Amino acid sequence: MTPENNNDLFIEEYTAEFVGRWDELIDWDRRRQAEGGFFERILKENGATSVLDIACGTGYHTITLQLNGFDVTGSDGSANMVAKAKENAEISGLPGLRLLEAEWTSLSATFPGEKFDAVVCLGNAFTHLFDDDQRRLALSEIHGLLNEGGVAVIDHRNYDTMLDKGFSSKHQSYYLGETVDVKPESVSEELVRIQYSYSDGSVHHLTLCPIRQEYFSGLLRETGFRDVVRYGDFQADYGLYEPDFIIQVAKK
Repeated sequence: MTPENNNDLFIEEYTAEFVGRWDELIDWDRRRQAEGGFFERILKENGATSVLDIACGTGYHTITLQLNGFDVTGSDGSANMVAKAKENAEISGLPGLRLLEAEWTSLSATFPGEKFDAVVCLGNAFTHLFDDDQRRLALSEIHGLLNEGGVAVIDHRNYDTMLDKGFSSKHQSYYLGETVDVKPESVSEELVRIQYSYSDGSVHHLTLCPIRQEYFSGLLRETGFRDVVRYGDFQADYGLYEPDFIIQVAKK
């Protein structure tokens, strides 16, 4: 059984307290080392200079890409996340960084007439969408915001492993904070409820839709994208069940 209104659930779960501790979960320094410039390379290989980060969260990729020479706009569906991203941008010496609240299914209303060389949606954010029609609408919005030849970069957990083999994590690529334990509380083909337990006893949850790798690659193609390529934990060669995270790259 899937949530009736996943947007309301999304807002409810990203409380101010949880958002305030999100960077503790990510650990920016360790994340930067783990990525090793992966996203910068992908964007440069595709000739991208202008980038829209539609799930900016607390601003890690928006800020990191901006500091690496890209012209980046960040947006997120959570007002709490956008507020925290603005704080982090100021701390990082980017007080004027463009950060807006926006829903993935109505991006064109937030950015009327604008086009970008790349749209990125990272941090497993796309799996907040439970309805197939919503996913198609969101991908159509992303496609419409791209310049011809532009690139979409979208990641998600390796739900194939979670659904077929059970949860495991190498804890080497994405959520690297040492004070947080991340594990699913429940897993089914319809939804995954993930529990985030902090060392001081604080506990938070996110409810997500487990999308399989091949399904999502097919969805990208069906909504007009081409040249879909997958990476597992930043590697081009990987076994289906090996990586913790999958990054899908597709061109317009």
